[in-house]
Amino acid sequence: MFNKRMQTLGAERSVIRELFEYANARKAEIGADKVFDFSIGNPCAPAPQLEGELIRILRETPPSALHGYTSAPGLWEARQAIAGHIRAALGGPADPALVYLTCGAAASLAVILAALLQRGEECVVFAPYFPEYRVFVENAGGKLVVAPTTERFRPDLAALEGLLTPKTRAVLVNSPNNPTGAVYTEGELRALAALLQKKSGQYGAPIYLLSDEPYRELFYGQRPPYLPRLYKNTVVLYSWSKSLSLAGERIGYISVSPECENAQTLFDSVCGAGRSLGYVCAPALFQRLVSRFAGETADLTLYRENRARLYAALTQMGYECAPPEGAFYLFIKSLEPSASAFCARAKKYELLLVPSESFGVGGYARLSYCVPRAVVEGSLPAFSALLGEYRK
Repeated sequence: MFNKRMQTLGAERSVIRELFEYANARKAEIGADKVFDFSIGNPCAPAPQLEGELIRILRETPPSALHGYTSAPGLWEARQAIAGHIRAALGGPADPALVYLTCGAAASLAVILAALLQRGEECVVFAPYFPEYRVFVENAGGKLVVAPTTERFRPDLAALEGLLTPKTRAVLVNSPNNPTGAVYTEGELRALAALLQKKSGQYGAPIYLLSDEPYRELFYGQRPPYLPRLYKNTVVLYSWSKSLSLAGERIGYISVSPECENAQTLFDSVCGAGRSLGYVCAPALFQRLVSRFAGETADLTLYRENRARLYAALTQMGYECAPPEGAFYLFIKSLEPSASAFCARAKKYELLLVPSESFGVGGYARLSYCVPRAVVEGSLPAFSALLGEYRK
């Protein structure tokens, strides 16, 4: 009677979303100050002073245009602002005619994968990876191929080379990374670009590099390299969810590099995929807003402070984790082989952590530290008690 795959996806929601719902219920039951919710990447840094600009937009824009349809790829002024920012601030190639506004990063992923993949073609990701990658790839009729990373979550290019085949249509990378916080170096990305260039020549067709960049501005050392500068067949997928703390507004974009082979044909496919999936016309009001804030961010100081406090406190207690180089996640080693069992035990102390099986690997838990400082401080006795239970 119903599409069985869709029924399964609806009935078995993502572990992250399930924990988020559990957290909300638990807060209502015992009080928000007693629940230490590190489940979802919901930014808490205050957005920049957007209210004044919103008021100006509301006053200056004719009512018929304010909330009306835009062109399918988005407002031209927004596309120009995005391309201008890419060229000026990131030093990369960009053309407003190849920019497509989307309903957030999820829509960007769903659209580009539908545009690229034919049934049975492959998209390679590095584990651990954002769980919805599999959903989007398989919904496009493709096959998700998982490549390992090294012990410190660096891309294992030797392993990747063995996984690339004539069916490989794309490699999807996420740096700064969710869930590990890893940031790939320019040397690593240049080596990846060289490998893909070699394999593209060998197979007689381009392998596209998809760069999923919702955490582009969240880094704690060297700025992440902008991939279209290193590999011509790159498509960038971006969202303002994290940088401007606009997660619930669902606004992002796809930028097809003008240096891509068959760039216009690929962009036409993006437009067609957006049409077929019902993603035509991203929210009009926020298209106007973000075009005036290209390159700006919320005050991200809180995340830097939370990162330093959590990493220092947990490692001093005895937890193991790699220091995150970007994003706002800490990936700690589970205190038992099953990450799911470890996270279930953490619930007894009102600690809500995401087990790493959700991300395609075992033995870890993800903490989203984009939370108020009081949550971090309040959680530390609970982490200590959890560790003490394992040490008995």
